[in-house]
Amino acid sequence: MIMTAHLPSSTATHEAKRDREALARLMIRIALTASTAFLLVIGLGGFRAGAADLSTFKVGMASPANTFLAIWVAQDAGFYEAQGLNVEIVPMVGGSQSGPALKSGKIQLMHIGMSSVVRANMMGVGDLRVVGSLSNVIRHTMFTAPNVKTAADLKGGSIGISSVGSESDSTATLALRKLGLTRQDVTIKEIGVDRLTIVRNGGVSATVLGEPQRSEAYALGLNPIVDLYADHIAWLYSGLTVDNAYLKAHADVLRRFFKATIEGNYLAVTDEKRAKAVLTKELKIKDPKVLDISYDNFKSETPINAEIDRKGAENVVATVVPENGSKKLDDYIDMSITDSLRSEGYFTAMQKKYGTH
Repeated sequence: MIMTAHLPSSTATHEAKRDREALARLMIRIALTASTAFLLVIGLGGFRAGAADLSTFKVGMASPANTFLAIWVAQDAGFYEAQGLNVEIVPMVGGSQSGPALKSGKIQLMHIGMSSVVRANMMGVGDLRVVGSLSNVIRHTMFTAPNVKTAADLKGGSIGISSVGSESDSTATLALRKLGLTRQDVTIKEIGVDRLTIVRNGGVSATVLGEPQRSEAYALGLNPIVDLYADHIAWLYSGLTVDNAYLKAHADVLRRFFKATIEGNYLAVTDEKRAKAVLTKELKIKDPKVLDISYDNFKSETPINAEIDRKGAENVVATVVPENGSKKLDDYIDMSITDSLRSEGYFTAMQKKYGTH
């Protein structure tokens, strides 16, 4: 007869209780791990949605320049996807297209200066607002064709601009004033974004250039007859602009776009190697010296939180708005998006993440 040993009932109960407690501890660890991963994803800007789940957000680019670097870097790093956006960059011919394109929904945001916004609103072709900034100072220098040396040589000549109402248009006016000239002393010609080649070949008497064409012009030995950048003039030079109706209806989408763009700024400022690689790719910069100058110019002048400098906006109004036009800043700018991000602590969070002050 085989005898079967039985554990005392108290021992069996104790082991069963111990097994249940071990299982409970294991489940808690699994739950905590999942929660930590979830919070980490949220802290980094949200889930990376699948391509089918992303909302298309089109950004108009009038003139490729180093002021666009925050957007390029944010796109390169996947920050827009992390915010649920599929950002498409749409090349456009100058700021003159911005009003109709924004109003029709062809694009959701335009990268242009405030001068174009004033023109569009004054002409009734748009009700636009600059909601953020990627440059709050004028970064243009006026260069002349090889046969033009002085202001006297420039009188009666032609000034090349990208389009009427653009920053190249309004800053050309400022440069002429510094030379003691007016727009009536010259002929204004719309020649698009590749103005360096045209002025170098004598197609126009002078034009204003920003980076990287500004550095390229210096390297080519062109005459910098007026350096507005050296004067460091407060100006809403490179704005992030939307239709006012879109702003009111889609503030949440714009907040997500701004979060990604601002993080793009922080990454570009703190990771020089990556930022320069993006600049080289997007602007086709071949000269290492031009690349260094373009990056340094970006780093020293970019408003890292994409905030508007009211003084710069006031200077645009004082210079561009005609006597019968509105002088109210609220008719041209809206700072509610960046104000809300500052209030919720987003800027502080970015400073901590990237170790900036």
